[in-house]
Amino acid sequence: MGSESKFFTLAEVSEHNSPKDCWLVVEGKVYDVTKFLEDHPGGDAVLLSATGKDATDDFEDVGHSSTAKAMMDEFYVGEIDTSTVLNKTKYTPPKQPHYNQEKTPKFIKLLQFLVPLLILGLAVGIRFYTNST
Repeated sequence: MGSESKFFTLAEVSEHNSPKDCWLVVEGKVYDVTKFLEDHPGGDAVLLSATGKDATDDFEDVGHSSTAKAMMDEFYVGEIDTSTVLNKTKYTPPKQPHYNQEKTPKFIKLLQFLVPLLILGLAVGIRFYTNST
């Protein structure tokens, strides 16, 4: 890697999304992996599906070896302009009212107790009936 890095926008990198011209963004660096598509152990489809976005999570989730990480240097073409990459927002679940068990109707509480007893009684009755005949 040279001391002077070229900067690319995500839009520029996204244009390189075919088997004849494939660029990826991993950890803020841009890589031209076109020559590596045929040799990639996971197949070329994996690399092609990672174009047009920050593929860092995809890369890290697979757990690449240190050898694979060292190979990346030969495919390096520049840096990504981080202002063009969408920031990931943390998922926050929708607000829901707290379930108050005290407000459960008494009829429901009674059913929660009686239904399992009825099922158990039915099972014992069927067992007794089938063994006696």
